[in-house]
Amino acid sequence: MIRKTHLLFALMVVLALVFAACTAPAAAPAADQGQAVAAESGQEAAAEEAPMAEFTPNNVECIAPANPGGGWDFTCRSVSQVMSDIGVVDGAIKVTNMPGGGGAVAFANVVTQRNDDDNLLVAASPATTLRLAQGQYGEFTEDDVRWLGAVGADMAVIAVKADSPYESLDDLIAALKEDPQSVNFGGGSSIGGQDHMKVLLLAKAAGIDPLSLQYTPFDGGGEALTALLGGFIDVFPGDASEVIGHLDSGDIRVLATLAPERMSAPFDEIPTAKELGYDTQWVVFRGFYAPGGMSDAAYDFWTGALGEVAESPEWAEVRQQGGLDEYFLAGPDFEEFVKSQIADFRQLSKDLGLLQ
Repeated sequence: MIRKTHLLFALMVVLALVFAACTAPAAAPAADQGQAVAAESGQEAAAEEAPMAEFTPNNVECIAPANPGGGWDFTCRSVSQVMSDIGVVDGAIKVTNMPGGGGAVAFANVVTQRNDDDNLLVAASPATTLRLAQGQYGEFTEDDVRWLGAVGADMAVIAVKADSPYESLDDLIAALKEDPQSVNFGGGSSIGGQDHMKVLLLAKAAGIDPLSLQYTPFDGGGEALTALLGGFIDVFPGDASEVIGHLDSGDIRVLATLAPERMSAPFDEIPTAKELGYDTQWVVFRGFYAPGGMSDAAYDFWTGALGEVAESPEWAEVRQQGGLDEYFLAGPDFEEFVKSQIADFRQLSKDLGLLQ
């Protein structure tokens, strides 16, 4: 009885196997299987390697947040020209001067009116980051825009008119120690802004109460220079790029630079404040920010474009003529640098009594 049961069970197993073999789908040939696997892998690779949406610039505009003649204006016009010359963009880039509030008017316009404009660049410098650190742009912060990069470094200078009674930095410091109100400084930034900060730091290094000095703000270095040449102010704490033309023409005299070390010609014979005993430095990056809603494709394009500018012989010539030192930082690295600088400026402003 047991044997019959075993035989019956074995027969059922065999029938089940035969049925399974007959109903199972035919296996694909080895070659077909290989092609299927390759096709699947190719699709995955194509998906991984799919390029980002391309961006082509069109009707590009660069905003200089001050009147013509200053550092922001120089940054927009010179870099825009080089971008056109080396073929980064087709045709000319429109440059718009938008003065007001030390850059606040331009910043607010970009954030509120043109936040998603992929074809907009805005000139920036430590004047921008300093004002953001001090909250001078109202409700807007550094997180409202995207920071593109910098293509050069401008050095701060202490300049006077050619016939000024101050023939050296020591002469100027002596006059300030005797009467801090006897000298009228004037710069292209607001009270507490970049040009004012240079004066405050210099006074602090000389042992003079920084807040005892007289300072007149202008909308851009161009206006401040005009005031200096017209005799309305005594000293212009500007930048090398702003004064180089007037230095060559003999209209002004530079008493000192606030560079880490002596600069190249035509500033090579001018001492640094540090070597004269006043340890004060102010290095000005020349760069750009963009609307906060700029697409990633456009952001990558413009950071790459700045890299092309920085490496071009055309820019090297413009940089030298404009009194700029070689300096390049772009993309996430520049963004990190800017935010770190803003934090440093915020603390510096507190130390100088400009912020609570």
